[in-house]
Amino acid sequence: MNSFNYKTIGLLTATMLVGSVGINGCTNLDDKVFGSLSSTDATQGSIRLDPVATLQGAYQALNPIATNQGHAYALQEHPSDEMMGPTRGTDWDDFGVWRKLHQHTWDSQHVEILNAWNDLNTGAFRSSQAIFAAGSNAQLVAQAQFLRGFFTSQIVDLWGRVPVRQVTDAADANPAVLSRQAATNFVISDLRAAFNVLPSVSPTTANVASKEAAAAMLAKVYLNRAVYNQSPTTPAGPFSFAKADMDSAVYFANQVIASGKFALTPKGSYYDNFHWDNDQRSKELIFTIQNTSTAQPGSVQNRYFMTEHYNQYIGAWNGFTTLADFYNSFEATDERRGAQPADLTPATGITAGFQVGQQYGPGGPGGPVPLKDRSGNPLVFTPQVNIALANEVQGIRVVKYLPNPLTYNNPTNDYVFLRYADVLLMKAEAILRGGTDPQGQTAATIVNNLRTTRGASAAITIDLPAVLAERGRELYWEGWRRSDEIRFGTFLNPVDQRPTTSPATAVLFPFPQQAIDSNPNLQPQNPGY
Repeated sequence: MNSFNYKTIGLLTATMLVGSVGINGCTNLDDKVFGSLSSTDATQGSIRLDPVATLQGAYQALNPIATNQGHAYALQEHPSDEMMGPTRGTDWDDFGVWRKLHQHTWDSQHVEILNAWNDLNTGAFRSSQAIFAAGSNAQLVAQAQFLRGFFTSQIVDLWGRVPVRQVTDAADANPAVLSRQAATNFVISDLRAAFNVLPSVSPTTANVASKEAAAAMLAKVYLNRAVYNQSPTTPAGPFSFAKADMDSAVYFANQVIASGKFALTPKGSYYDNFHWDNDQRSKELIFTIQNTSTAQPGSVQNRYFMTEHYNQYIGAWNGFTTLADFYNSFEATDERRGAQPADLTPATGITAGFQVGQQYGPGGPGGPVPLKDRSGNPLVFTPQVNIALANEVQGIRVVKYLPNPLTYNNPTNDYVFLRYADVLLMKAEAILRGGTDPQGQTAATIVNNLRTTRGASAAITIDLPAVLAERGRELYWEGWRRSDEIRFGTFLNPVDQRPTTSPATAVLFPFPQQAIDSNPNLQPQNPGY
């Protein structure tokens, strides 16, 4: 195994890494990357970066997206039309952080914006470290390039401009900042380089960067390229989707399809994609964090704890809900609306999907037991929600990752970033936006095949609004909705508990004030803040 000498002055001491990480943040980062190495030891000269361990540090930077209901995940979901975080008495107020996200009233001091910024920039820099450490090992370089492309694409999507710190930069150097367009080109370059080198995914390696994962991300970036190249004076559009970009999106979607590695889960098995054995049950998983009985680095526990009621089987936190209008967009026969998995519901009373109405606990000889709230009243979830003054039963709850009745505190569900259904829907959208499919498929064929597989009826008309709606039904609470809504031009529209149209500047978040204070190159602040 090769290792490389690397000067660390500045890496361990400079806050410029992400423009906002303080001394504690840098210490945490370095401990994770370099094991037990102390900052005192590191600044005495040089250390030896192990290529594999350094790459593992980049992979580990994915974990906060999965393990926290806030951070980058919250920024992509709460401002959309499919999630809100009501305040319930003294519960879940958190200084209004969830309300501000849903109501588009955040500012540069918002803690979850800062958390997401730190996480994603840390991931991008660790990936650059891994590229540096890998030297001539093309496979390690390609994995690190994929990861850097993944993290940087999120920064582009959320903030626009991107600070880039090279591993050889001086300690006191402020990171240069790329324009949104230049950063997008940088992402495409990384992902294309990874695509050209990485091997295809295997059934047991979806947690490792692969050719198909790079292709899926390239399809996503090309679909969004019109958004990312938009003039800063009109960030919300209208957008002009270039045919060349749509052709590229179709091409890379076809690379995933043609691999023959993936297939939609069969009818009646949608929640196998999120089951505690999803790595065995699903053929849709393209890129994941692997969780096992002995290690859960990307634990999905928060995904069901953040929504279920205190008195339900898992004893959760009674937090986030969906919006009634979003729930009502599903047909009654659509299994994505709800299901009762045989290995979950009888043992716990918990149903998969959307939970509304009377809730139940595990059944005895007489069947499921109706649950009560903390006041002794029937535990009946209602569609209506007052985001500022909700009681404990308001709001439709959502369970997508299934809790194992025996090990829900140590879940083995792999966390899913990219899956096959997303790729199919991206291809359909790109075709509708002018892309040409050499295979001759139509958007209607693609979308209706997905719909009927999920138990919904075939739609008569498949246009762009229909594709956006289908992306919502298929991918809800998976961390893509805000980006989708911006691309389709609906993000600023009023929704329940946000009654007015938002300003166009809301399509980008502000740079955290701490980041600007640390790196003046981030000035000027994004418009509107």
